[in-house]
Amino acid sequence: MTRHLDFERLHNFRDLGGYCASDGRTVRWGRLYRSDSLAKLQGADWDRFLALGIRTVIDLRYPWEIEAKGRVPDADGFTYLHLSVEHRPYDQAEIDPALDPWRFLADRYAEVALDGAEELRQALEAIASESGPQVFHCASGKDRTGLLAALVLSLLGVDEDTIAADFALTELATDRLIADWRAANPGRALNWPGYGRAPEEVIRLFLADLADTYGSVRDYAVKHIGVDDALIERLRARLLD
Repeated sequence: MTRHLDFERLHNFRDLGGYCASDGRTVRWGRLYRSDSLAKLQGADWDRFLALGIRTVIDLRYPWEIEAKGRVPDADGFTYLHLSVEHRPYDQAEIDPALDPWRFLADRYAEVALDGAEELRQALEAIASESGPQVFHCASGKDRTGLLAALVLSLLGVDEDTIAADFALTELATDRLIADWRAANPGRALNWPGYGRAPEEVIRLFLADLADTYGSVRDYAVKHIGVDDALIERLRARLLD
């Protein structure tokens, strides 16, 4: 099976299948994908996307991002959910280069985990409820998408090393993400040298923070998001072989 799916305009479309869970089962291929913005789909890319049979698209971006950049095209047979998980916007191009970049990003993820509880719960409910293939995405498929991917994989029982390695696969798309930013922002300087990066340390710091605050990622999902054991079991039944 193929983890990275090639598109002309999408840079970070990946299958979350194939990862091993703690109970010996494996995440099903072709059931849950993560991506950068699907608003870029057109032409042959759109045809390839449709061929995946995706039934649900979960868009994690801000409303103003959708207004400015658009959303996935309409198509028969799938559900579009807009769940803006981040509530405190910041401009990554303008992050102070003097800051510890990975601690800074992990702290922003902590804000999303705190503020976006309702949207994250709805996303998990949608993922647990749909029988067909699904995809969730933000703008670059890196931060908001990486956070939700880490949460889903944790609840499935995938170990932290695997989750961190999956997160860091975005580094393969960094150069193209930077090129897209420069094309969309002519005349602006990219002041933060870490733009488009996704080293393992970021998600490890975030997961450690959740464990320190709540006891575990599962406890965070139960205590703060409002997830129950039944939802977690539905998630595992749908996504694990």
